[in-house]
Amino acid sequence: MRMVNARFSEWLSILVCLLIGLKIEALKVNITRLTSAVAKGAVCLDGSAPAYFLDRGVGEGANSWLVHLQGGAWCNSKDSCVTRSKSHLGTSDKMTETSYFDGILINKKEDNPNFYNWNRVFVRYCDGSSYTGDVEKVDEVKGIKLHYRGERVFDAIMEDLLSKGMKNASNVLLSGTSAGGLATILHCDKFRALLPTSTRVKCFSDGGFFLHTRDLYGQYKFHMLEQMINLHGSVKNLPPSCTSKMNPELCIYPQHVVPHMQTPLFILNSAYDPFQIQNILAPSDPIWSTCLFNITECAPREAKRWPEFRLKLINALKELPYSSTRGLFINSCHIHGQAERQVSWLGDPSSKLNNKAIGEAVGDWFYDRTAFQQIDNEHILPQTCAPNPHEPNKANHYNWD
Repeated sequence: MRMVNARFSEWLSILVCLLIGLKIEALKVNITRLTSAVAKGAVCLDGSAPAYFLDRGVGEGANSWLVHLQGGAWCNSKDSCVTRSKSHLGTSDKMTETSYFDGILINKKEDNPNFYNWNRVFVRYCDGSSYTGDVEKVDEVKGIKLHYRGERVFDAIMEDLLSKGMKNASNVLLSGTSAGGLATILHCDKFRALLPTSTRVKCFSDGGFFLHTRDLYGQYKFHMLEQMINLHGSVKNLPPSCTSKMNPELCIYPQHVVPHMQTPLFILNSAYDPFQIQNILAPSDPIWSTCLFNITECAPREAKRWPEFRLKLINALKELPYSSTRGLFINSCHIHGQAERQVSWLGDPSSKLNNKAIGEAVGDWFYDRTAFQQIDNEHILPQTCAPNPHEPNKANHYNWD
């Protein structure tokens, strides 16, 4: 367990470093702490108020809303939740007063032509359950009180946004990255039901299609999600369209949820997502820890196993029932989460498929201009895409040629 938590700490450090690499031109937005939610029990892990950042739409986009759910892994044990409750991923008291909007959230037409002038919301993640938890009793560990209330946080923030104009929106997109991308899939149909049938509502998951699959040794060893939903009391909040048909615990995995979804969904994932490769495909091999965080150190044996995850992901996607309303963008970038970074969203040629950037594909799909369901079948190994200049060999940069 300590090794798993250490790996998640490494990944959180990587995410922080990626934020450091954001463009200086990114939009700076002030925080909104939803103190009124506390009385409803809708609180972060430590009992503090949930929070979000909102930049108001203008012009033709003033009546459209984009709600983006922050990611940041999960806490699946009391000890890991105690640690998380002391960080910005577990308490709004540790959140910055401002956030930089980039990628899908940026307000520049040339960088985000489809959503730049919408009301854009960045929901801060502070519950550790992909916004699914709901346990009335407050847990106490070594004098630290823990609140498992992610579902209530989601509900309270959506209620607040509806009151601020989202209920009258003409277009709404629910999106999220990583654990937020998983939350987007889990909440998509429920979110759609909050809005009038006349509103165009769709969902976009970035790096959130976490697989339920065997590892390199033929075993299921990634149990963090099942442990998380049991600790947080999440099972009752998973999509009933799935839980009514199979073991409810399996309904935390997108491959079991998506077949039953009614709301249009766009899936963005890398076929070489290093987070999933390390934590799902090779969770018990210490050699992979070094290899995944600095893939210039991958030995030939490890490098040859990378395509196994690609095959597992593609097979899982192909097993989904066909839907003409589903979008799909599966590139071969060695990166986890792409929509929040401008260079990936609309800029880096190596992130594109069929000469179309992620932001262009999502926009065309949302407005029903053209369908987009593409998987990169050209590259059989991870590709250098949108490298972070601050860490040229870390987590997303390698030349396999």
